[in-house]
Amino acid sequence: MRYIFKFPDIGEGLDEGIIAEWYVVKGQEVAMGQSLVKMETDKVVTDIPSPRSGIIAALYGHVGETIRVGSPLAELDIQGLDGAEALAEAAKPVFEPVSEEGAGVVGTLEIAGNSAYLPATTEVQPQESAAAIPASGRKALATPVARALARELGVNIDLVPGTGPAGRVTKNDIESYVTRNGNSHNQSDSGLQDPASRIPNYDLETEIRPLSQIRKTIARNMIQSKHNAAHMTVFDEVEVSRLVDIRARYKESFSQEGLRLTYLPFILKATALALRQHPTLNSEMDTDNGKLILKKYYHIGIAVDTEEGLVVPVVKQVDRLTIRELAMALNILSDKARNRALTLEEMKNGSFTITNYGSIGGQFAVPVINYPQAAILGIGRILEKPVVNNGQVVPGTILPLSLSVDHRIVDGGEATRFLNRVMEYLGDPVSLIMG
Repeated sequence: MRYIFKFPDIGEGLDEGIIAEWYVVKGQEVAMGQSLVKMETDKVVTDIPSPRSGIIAALYGHVGETIRVGSPLAELDIQGLDGAEALAEAAKPVFEPVSEEGAGVVGTLEIAGNSAYLPATTEVQPQESAAAIPASGRKALATPVARALARELGVNIDLVPGTGPAGRVTKNDIESYVTRNGNSHNQSDSGLQDPASRIPNYDLETEIRPLSQIRKTIARNMIQSKHNAAHMTVFDEVEVSRLVDIRARYKESFSQEGLRLTYLPFILKATALALRQHPTLNSEMDTDNGKLILKKYYHIGIAVDTEEGLVVPVVKQVDRLTIRELAMALNILSDKARNRALTLEEMKNGSFTITNYGSIGGQFAVPVINYPQAAILGIGRILEKPVVNNGQVVPGTILPLSLSVDHRIVDGGEATRFLNRVMEYLGDPVSLIMG
């Protein structure tokens, strides 16, 4: 019998995916559970296994093509089944439903390309006279890009020979026409010609890139956050010379164990301990039921910058882990994020988020809350500045902090008290093991 396998709903609210790689070809025999295709979804890159054993009769979609959930992926020829037995086999569910809860990745933009066509029109550029229209009365078929370029350059598109299908005028045709004939509208009354006009289309060059699934998700989540949360940001600085000394003291021993010791494990620990004392920053608002959900777990997401965009893996139970364990967890999650190897489980159930833009550069920012969380902490670049210590101006090491909160949930005073507590822990790192 023939069995059509459709792109399954793998949970987390995903409704489409992009084919990244086919592992099979038409005519190949596959076993149940064997990976058929690698799909890039909004949140992860994952392999889709075959639900049945059989022979590949057809594959639907090419690499790079977007497939909607429920659309056909592959057709299998299952040997030895017919009649009632075949109907019973086809009725079996492919995957169990997956619950959808709290995964995080920190509209499709339609752009007319050079191969999309608009019908012929009677439009004439305002600076062109009707006499310029060919006697044949030809009205050009043209792509949207070509029509916009012609309008910008003051070219009567009906005069441009088209080389596209059915004689359609393309962007390249417009550029070639300008190169051959020049552009009288770039010449002044004095007879002097703008030097830039010798370079065809010098100010209209573009590059069009398709939006990745991650970029679509980031765009959707950012708009959702700014639309639903009342953002407020508090800025401050903390002197961290003792933290710098402690990290320098243990960095080499961690390195010998294959661990990178950054400042993030200390910041994670300080944040979790402060959240215990200021629970509203570790909450979310249930507006439908008029309730505030205070979370008793401290799962902190770390925004990781990757080539594909921002992803937010979650370090679980931060308050219960040592600095060494936090460094190990960060090393593992960061490497997996950059290699597109994160699982959905590693991106779920975050209660608070930290974004460390200071590792690239920049002191302060206005971080966007990872909605529906109540707050996000931004870490700036550590720098040396003069500070006052016991009435004396001395060199200091300053860590800039930016805390954005949902002002519907967290008042300004509570946000400041929380940030003060974080700074106390970072200014006195020994307190992190005493708290």
